Amino acid sequence: MKKRIKFSPVSFLLTGLAAQAGLMTGCNQAKAPDKPNIIFILADDLGYGDLGVYGQQKIETPNIDRLASAGILFTDCYSGSPVSAPSRCVLLTGMHTGRAPIRGNDEWAERGEVWNFAKAVEDPYLEGQRPLPEGTETIGSLLQKAGYKTAIVGKWGLGAPLSEAIPTRKGFDFFYGYNCQRQAHTFYPVHLWKNEEKVWLENELVVPGTRLSQGEDPLDEKSYARYTQKHYSPDLMHEEAKKFIRENRENSFFLYYATPIPHVPLQAPKELVDYYVQKFGDEEPYDGSRGYFPARHPRATYAAMISYLDHQVGELIELLKEEGLYENTLIFFTSDNGPTYAGGSDSPWFSSGGIFDSEYGKGKGFLQEGGIRVPMIAAWPSRIKPGTRTGRVTAFQDVLPTLCGITGADVPEAVDGISFLPVLLGKKQKEEAEYLYWEFPESGGQIAIRMGNWKGIARDIKARKEVRFELYNLENDIKEENDLANDYPDIIKRFFEITEAEHTQPKILRFRMTELGDSIR
Repeated sequence: MKKRIKFSPVSFLLTGLAAQAGLMTGCNQAKAPDKPNIIFILADDLGYGDLGVYGQQKIETPNIDRLASAGILFTDCYSGSPVSAPSRCVLLTGMHTGRAPIRGNDEWAERGEVWNFAKAVEDPYLEGQRPLPEGTETIGSLLQKAGYKTAIVGKWGLGAPLSEAIPTRKGFDFFYGYNCQRQAHTFYPVHLWKNEEKVWLENELVVPGTRLSQGEDPLDEKSYARYTQKHYSPDLMHEEAKKFIRENRENSFFLYYATPIPHVPLQAPKELVDYYVQKFGDEEPYDGSRGYFPARHPRATYAAMISYLDHQVGELIELLKEEGLYENTLIFFTSDNGPTYAGGSDSPWFSSGGIFDSEYGKGKGFLQEGGIRVPMIAAWPSRIKPGTRTGRVTAFQDVLPTLCGITGADVPEAVDGISFLPVLLGKKQKEEAEYLYWEFPESGGQIAIRMGNWKGIARDIKARKEVRFELYNLENDIKEENDLANDYPDIIKRFFEITEAEHTQPKILRFRMTELGDSIR
């Protein structure tokens, strides 16, 4: 909160067993670079309660749980936004959504039929989201200047293929994955991108939203065959991530691993799905009525996706050990926002929000705690004390200055965050922020502020034609159920002062809110 007046039985699940025995110990070192390697793993729509170490009871995440035991667990970490693109923008630029250039998911629709998947496959002009402006500094560009080799593997979502805002022009030496968030609505895409080239896969186009054909039996697994093809994108991206690590074993590197898991659609390796079917028992199919693709066993598939991600985390740790890099690597694990309500996922059944509600209106897409409070773990052998926890209120805008502090990179003047490096090292955090600020022009228009234990939320701003703050005391009302706004007018007054100080008019019309004084032109 920166003070600116201007804050398991199946082998597939247990591949990380070696990590269980050796996660806390070292191994033979490679030729160590002068600065630590950094791997930042960003899950997609993973809820605060989706990991065992955060209280999950149904989904097994042994590798990520062991990562937490080897490092530090954050209880009060916040994403940059309740949806993907703006959250990633905050993470990479260090600017909160009152200043950041990308404040919502913007598909840049004036280009044409951007939701026509068949046309977008052939025409890259129809791919991608609204781009980061020219000259925007990112963690990637800053660490490049500090001598790092940089890569993003996974989902970008901050600029279309034919724009200047592609990863290789925004600070990343290497990119492999989805440029476009819409294209990531299938894990069996027709193509991915490698740097600036389209890589064609041996998959046929099945348009997201394709339902079962008339007469197909929803209880017969064979009816779902078209939704599983040859090349599963998380497999391909994971191999590229491992390759980048191997190729840079003697360089200082930064790997931004922006996995699309567990964002729907519900698609996962059959071995893991079968494991959870056995564990959970039979269930009703998801028919596709809430978007994406139908799934014969939706709960089992959601769980399988998260366990598959856990398996990948275990593989990365083992690779670091094999290459002698583990001792000199800082690993972060977090999520871009809270859990979804769409595509057949069943966040309430899994308690994906953990101690927070996660149904529609309180999870993804909303500034309730369930939409922006996310898990975060950091492990760094010999530097971070194993098995520690922190309640330090931390947000995505704090990541950039933290990584700059670790690597010696320069921190841009416009950054809103504060480095939490002292927290990682077990030292006293001297500089703290007075508050955290979010604004979100979608889902009716929203603002949120956290100031100490106080949380203010203004919602339905566009419908109400005004900003009206609700007030919650998170210390004793973590689910934000008891509005105290009428009892504390001085705090509400302060929230309005913060909003006036922190909001800047966005250049992109779609992100403007006239209720905050923005022009409609």
